[in-house]
Amino acid sequence: MAPNPDIILSLDDLEKAAMPLASKQARDYWQSGANEMISVRENLAGYDRYRIRSRVMRNVANVDPSPKTTLFGKKYDYPIGIAPSAFHQMATHEGECATARAAKRFNIPMGLSSYSNKPFDEVKDAGDDSVVFFQLYVFQNRKTTEALVKKVEEKGYKALALTVDTPFLGQRYPDHRNNFTLPSHLSLGNFQAASAGPVDVLIESTSDSRSYSPDEQQQKKKKQEGPANVLDPSICWEETIPWLRSITNMEIWVKGVATAEDAEIAVNAGVDGIWVSNHGGRQLDSTLATIDALPEVVEAVRGRVPVHVDGGIRRGGDVFKALALGADFVWVGRPALYGLQYDGQKGVELMNHILTSDFQRTMALAGCLNTNEITKKSLVRIGPAITKL
Repeated sequence: MAPNPDIILSLDDLEKAAMPLASKQARDYWQSGANEMISVRENLAGYDRYRIRSRVMRNVANVDPSPKTTLFGKKYDYPIGIAPSAFHQMATHEGECATARAAKRFNIPMGLSSYSNKPFDEVKDAGDDSVVFFQLYVFQNRKTTEALVKKVEEKGYKALALTVDTPFLGQRYPDHRNNFTLPSHLSLGNFQAASAGPVDVLIESTSDSRSYSPDEQQQKKKKQEGPANVLDPSICWEETIPWLRSITNMEIWVKGVATAEDAEIAVNAGVDGIWVSNHGGRQLDSTLATIDALPEVVEAVRGRVPVHVDGGIRRGGDVFKALALGADFVWVGRPALYGLQYDGQKGVELMNHILTSDFQRTMALAGCLNTNEITKKSLVRIGPAITKL
């Protein structure tokens, strides 16, 4: 029986309808987080600590929900994008290409994961100028990373989203218990022609990126074999950003910044943008919800570069609150996967429709005619304040 979109009114509905359709490994992979998943829950709950101060009699017959600024010279229809996430073919054969076509149809941007199943060129062709970010992990084997960066630049990607919160993989209990393995009929689409040697599948039980303290024998073996296609925990501001600058003309954004201190360092390092993220609560557990980290990052940046945010966004009101706290753009990750699992490209389009229409309705009911009118004055905080020790 074909899915009935009439019963899906919220992203919570979409999740509940989609997840029973997924395999246990895929479902646990998508829904899990680090350790006890405190940060996964906090990303969601953080938005509930804010309330919207609504204005009335504002003639909101024609609300403009477009972003305050352009992104890479283009004005998208909404300040909402689809964040990079891995292994979309676990949901549908069309994988990331279906996600890209849905983004293009709604004229919103998309980021592609290094660990996508569909290769970057096919996804770019499917999404055209909606596919703008390429999410990048830096490998110990820099030749593989460099080759990949040059290929995505040639294809027309606008920026790298350098993921800086993953020197090692977070401890994700369900993936351990399930002994997660990428299904045999799927592959890592981006490394077919770019890699020198096998590429580490981050979350599999054999992944070196899951082992924070490899034993002496493993360390000796690594030295003998040379740099591997595995996460490089030695990336740092002083070396990594200049190195990337030397190999690409694309913009370099850092994804995973969550403090004022790192935001200041990032700007001084010359990055083009900051993406506030805690990896969906999948890396360091018990870290700040991204909506709580956002204000200090915005304050530290002082408008010198754009600030984007992801994590826990499930409603139009969440988008509104993030913009009010200073984000230029918000990104959703898991909801796109729910849509993809539910009904492929049409499911992602349904996700986009729910979120964008709810955001536009929220703006109208709050009395904001355009996104420039969404400011701190639009909110109050009702929950406990963040106190630095």
